[in-house]
Amino acid sequence: MAPTVADAHRAALAALPHEAWGSYLDAHSGLPGPRGNLELLAAAGDLAPAGLLRAWAADDDEYRAAVGTAGLGRLVAEGDAAALDELRERANDARWRVREAVAMALQRVGDAERARLWAVADAWATGSALEQRAAAAGVCEPRLLRSAPDAAAAVAMLERITHGLAALPPARRRDADVRTLRQALGYCWSVAVAADPAAGFPAFEALVAAAHDDDVRWVVRQNLGKARLTRADPDRAAALAARLRP
Repeated sequence: MAPTVADAHRAALAALPHEAWGSYLDAHSGLPGPRGNLELLAAAGDLAPAGLLRAWAADDDEYRAAVGTAGLGRLVAEGDAAALDELRERANDARWRVREAVAMALQRVGDAERARLWAVADAWATGSALEQRAAAAGVCEPRLLRSAPDAAAAVAMLERITHGLAALPPARRRDADVRTLRQALGYCWSVAVAADPAAGFPAFEALVAAAHDDDVRWVVRQNLGKARLTRADPDRAAALAARLRP
């Protein structure tokens, strides 16, 4: 198998002293630009020592912070309890790339130990809006939902979070953190339902039946617009869309 881009970054980092790694990240971040270098993010997260990951996670530079934050997932998977607290703090970061890195970190935890991911997601699902967003985005990754129990757990978590959103007062809905949570719910449901349509669609249909709340209706419509949901069950997706038409 030919070496990947991430493999090339691993080799380059391994050839450098640790004190030079930050400069390597800066030079190859891909920023400013539309896409940060995710291959380098993964490679550095695999190789960097814990102290370096923590220093990057706390950095003012957004790309370094994202790399360090994603790498905290490896430390959590290795049993570092303090890293989980640090990761939860980063979930509330104002920078979107850092918040995305939290989701990547949770997915790394899930790859290593699925039960640990579910314990973290369960705790965060009752936390701040951005912690709920991190839990949803972290769990709703297709590779993590290949078993029926995992898909069912994802749907149950999304139900809790969505009902919590609907319970917020109108003024709170306008806050940036709640809008960010709503955007995540606007695609996470489709991932969870598509993972096990037979079990997921009834829960989504129940959400549609109760979708008198404007934000819940928005979440439902956004997910119905996702191709993965239509592919999962075209007839049920079309029927649900018809029920939401004025």
